Amino acid sequence: MGAKLIVLGVAFTVTFGLTPVVRRLAERYGAVVAPDERRVHSVPTATIGGVAMFVALVTSLAVAWRLDGFAAVFDGSSEPLGVLLAATIIFAVGLTDDLREVSAPARVAGMVLAGSVLVRFGVSILFLRIPLYDLVLLSPDLSALITVLWVVGMANAVNLVDGLDGLATGIVAIAAGSFFLYSEQLIDAGVISESNIGPLISVITLGICLGFLPHNFNPARIFMGDGGALLLGLLMASSTIAVGGSQNEPFSGQVYFFFAPLFIPLFILGVPIIDTLFAIIRRASKRSGVATADKEHLHHRLMRLGHGQRRAVLILWAWTAALSGLVLYPAYTGKGDAVAPLAVVVLGFGLYVFFHPGTRSGNGDGNGNGTPEAVAPPSADDAEVT
Repeated sequence: MGAKLIVLGVAFTVTFGLTPVVRRLAERYGAVVAPDERRVHSVPTATIGGVAMFVALVTSLAVAWRLDGFAAVFDGSSEPLGVLLAATIIFAVGLTDDLREVSAPARVAGMVLAGSVLVRFGVSILFLRIPLYDLVLLSPDLSALITVLWVVGMANAVNLVDGLDGLATGIVAIAAGSFFLYSEQLIDAGVISESNIGPLISVITLGICLGFLPHNFNPARIFMGDGGALLLGLLMASSTIAVGGSQNEPFSGQVYFFFAPLFIPLFILGVPIIDTLFAIIRRASKRSGVATADKEHLHHRLMRLGHGQRRAVLILWAWTAALSGLVLYPAYTGKGDAVAPLAVVVLGFGLYVFFHPGTRSGNGDGNGNGTPEAVAPPSADDAEVT
């Protein structure tokens, strides 16, 4: 644990200290996001904050490599190099998109390449636990396919939820911290070994997010950009794949974690994943492209309900923390295996009912007269980027 705290501190310090430098460089060379009709922030704001995140990742992995506490993770394993190479690829794709627009097919191709690199270096989903069914040993081809899809889905989920100052950063911090605690329980129970790279990646991700958040919370002085969002998605995908997809042992007889450890990220990362599903369904119903931006995300709906940006972010942080607590409760108490999944479903359904367009009145709007509810113009300290 001492080594993990050191790496956490390194990731936090590098990100926190380097982000202002990146912001000044972004402003000097024009890497800023200007306000437009798709965005609500009112002043040009620096982007490419993902550069500081990526440097922190490289530095943290280098420090971990030199610590005796992580000897089992690095000795004779190709997984750390695979995660670093995949992170480099997906970060490069996102950074390029921040500086000059990249087409949607090219972006997806970059994500697929990053996922393929993970598979090539041994970070892949080998076992799939299907709830209420059984453990499935995946064939090599199916394992590679599901791993790549997992990376693409996780990266897009984090990217889509990056719509308010500090929202994605805070949600991923909660998710990474929660998943680290879950992983530690699995290590204590002997389900996974100290050589598993998942806990290391999750604690690095937590440190990166905590270091970036003071600069990114409302009013944000810098955005992480697609480079940062895709990088965080890749890191969360890597840690969850390493922990959930690499072991075939039940967790100390706890039924819920026996059937669904691989699906824990679906609950811990509940906000961005549900938001992603809503976005796909919404845009498909309108026959628009999945990558087409709009203002119908959960955080936009919260703001239309009258919540300011900070309150909307805090509400979604709290919802993510509640999901994480429900999932972690059985792991730490040995109770609630049957109750936790039901509570998660109820919480998710309640969020859908409350925020789905048309639920606030019979006419499908917010004021009952068939016209859109008025939205107050953003204040100077309500800067946001979709």
